[in-house]
Amino acid sequence: MGAELRAARWWPLIASAVVCTLTFPLRTLRWRHLLADDVTTLGLLPLWHATAIGFMANNLLPARAGEVARAYAARHLTGLRFTAAFGSVAVERVLDGIVLVALLQIAIAAGGIRADAGVGGVPLGRIATIALVLFGATLLLALAVVHWPATARRAARALSSRVLPQRFANRFMEILDGLLAGCDALRSGRRMMLVMFWSMMVWGAGAVSYWLGFRAFGLDVPWTGALLLQSLVAFGVAIPSSPGFFGPFEAVVRVTLALYAVPVAAAVSFAVIYHLAAFVPITLLGLWSLSRAHLHLAQIRGGAEPAAGLQGGGAAG
Repeated sequence: MGAELRAARWWPLIASAVVCTLTFPLRTLRWRHLLADDVTTLGLLPLWHATAIGFMANNLLPARAGEVARAYAARHLTGLRFTAAFGSVAVERVLDGIVLVALLQIAIAAGGIRADAGVGGVPLGRIATIALVLFGATLLLALAVVHWPATARRAARALSSRVLPQRFANRFMEILDGLLAGCDALRSGRRMMLVMFWSMMVWGAGAVSYWLGFRAFGLDVPWTGALLLQSLVAFGVAIPSSPGFFGPFEAVVRVTLALYAVPVAAAVSFAVIYHLAAFVPITLLGLWSLSRAHLHLAQIRGGAEPAAGLQGGGAAG
């Protein structure tokens, strides 16, 4: 890695880290549309702090605790209901999956890679199909629930009353109402178009960041390789794992770049250095936002516990 780093071109590497970090303000703009129809009712700076805190927590805490920490920070900073904020994060992740499947298909079609080419023994075509079915089915279910909320509530009330004591069933229904509020953007075609636009901006910038990283390390990988790598990395780290996804990230990069005949040493060196270049800025920004919000990492960690996080009050999102 030392040899690869000494041979790297610094300006593309710095540009790669800058563009990667810019995806987080883009995520904040998208999240604002998910949370409110009239975005002027939500301050952009508090949402930015919550976003930075959430992704910092993903880097420092295990099991993707940052997803819950982001909702916890949003509740603290904006007064949003915790369950509404968390529901919007869940919708965001489903829409991300749909966009990433589309970019993966573009990479397969335009990148000269056969769909039966395998990553970790699984053909790319199968990965795309499984992801499309998973995220597509989840999106259809969410759309059905938000468009027929009364039916969803009746079904949930009947089920919870059968399997839970009454007070827990009532609490479950309160949580469900908050989650439905967080999915409210799915009711509006206009909001959905805006959210999908910002999703394309987020992942387009992410692909540019990977491509600049390829240039920095002199890797002979086409631009479509950035789309392919980005999608597979996102799917590979979706399962809760180590803080910052160290290990799973490098493993996915290694096997993906092998499709382009990148030597193992070069692929692993690129993975580790790119990962660190992406890890450090948002972690520092998140810690700064944490101090600005007058929160502490111990509070965020405690807020990531389901029992604590679901106590949230405040206005509905």
